[in-house]
Amino acid sequence: MKAYVFPGQGSQFRGMGHDLYQQSEAARSLFDQANQILGYDLTRIMFEGTDEDLKQTIYTQPAVFLHGVVLALTTDSFSPDMVAGHSLGELSALTAAGVLSFEDGLRLASIRATAMQRACEITPSTMAAVLGLADDVIERICAEVTEEIVVPANYNCPGQVVISGSMAGIELAGERLKATGARRVLPLAVGGAFHSPFMEPARDEFAQAVTNMTFAQPRCPVYQNVDARPATDPAQIKANLIAQLTSPVRWTQSVEQMVTDGATEFIESGPGKVLQGLVKKISPAVTIDGLSVA
Repeated sequence: MKAYVFPGQGSQFRGMGHDLYQQSEAARSLFDQANQILGYDLTRIMFEGTDEDLKQTIYTQPAVFLHGVVLALTTDSFSPDMVAGHSLGELSALTAAGVLSFEDGLRLASIRATAMQRACEITPSTMAAVLGLADDVIERICAEVTEEIVVPANYNCPGQVVISGSMAGIELAGERLKATGARRVLPLAVGGAFHSPFMEPARDEFAQAVTNMTFAQPRCPVYQNVDARPATDPAQIKANLIAQLTSPVRWTQSVEQMVTDGATEFIESGPGKVLQGLVKKISPAVTIDGLSVA
C-alpha cells in the first residue's frame, strides 16, 4: 500500500517549485491561480525570494503547502491508499486527499500562517531539537520544569524530539536534558513555540476559519498529527486539525501506525527530503521515495 506524506515548515528552499512551474502547464495554472487567491505574488517569493523571505512564517507555510499539493495533483501516478502531513503538511495531505478544495486549502494555509506569526509576536518563545534520548525521558524532564512552559512538540523519529516553550523554559529543559544524557540540544531558528500553549491565540483564530469551511469525505484515510490514527469523518478531521496547533506532532507514531495498517511504500510530495529521512529512521524496511521537484 502507498502512503503519501507531505512536509511542513522547515523544508523550504529558494527556487522551490520553479522547475515544476516551467515543466508542467497544469502546475503553472495552479501556481498562477494561487497568486490570485492570495492577492500577492507567492511564486516570485518561492522562485526568487531570499532565504530570509522564505523563513517568514506568513510566506513559508503557503509556499510549502502549494509546492506539495501542486506536485501531487499534477502527477499522473498519484494514487494514495493513505496520506499524512507533518504539521502544516497535514493541510496539504487533506487537500490532496480531496477533503479541501485547492482554494480552501490554500486559504487555510495562509490564515494558519498569519495567525501563528501573530501569536509568536505576543510572547517571545522558541523551540529546540533534542537528540539521543527516549521520548518518555524528554516528557518527564519537560514536566519537571514547572516554573516555565516547555512541552514536547514534534516526535520526529526515535531519538529526535523537538521541544517547544518559553525562552527560559527551553534553556532550563536543555540543561537538564544534556545532564540526563542527550547527545545534543539544538536551538531552532523559528519564530516561536509552535505546537505549544503559546499558540492558543492562533488556534482560536484558525478554528473560526476551519469551522466555516466545507470538509468533504477523504478519498483515503488521513493519519492526523494529534492522535496518529486514520480519520475519514469530516467533523473529526476538523477537530483534530484545530487541536493540532497546540498539540504535539506525533509523526513517529503516525508512520508506525501506517506501517501497521499495511503501508509498504512511502512517497514524499513537497520540497526537500526531510520526511524521507525520518521515515527511514522510523521504519527502515519500507520503500521510500519522493515526488520532489526543485
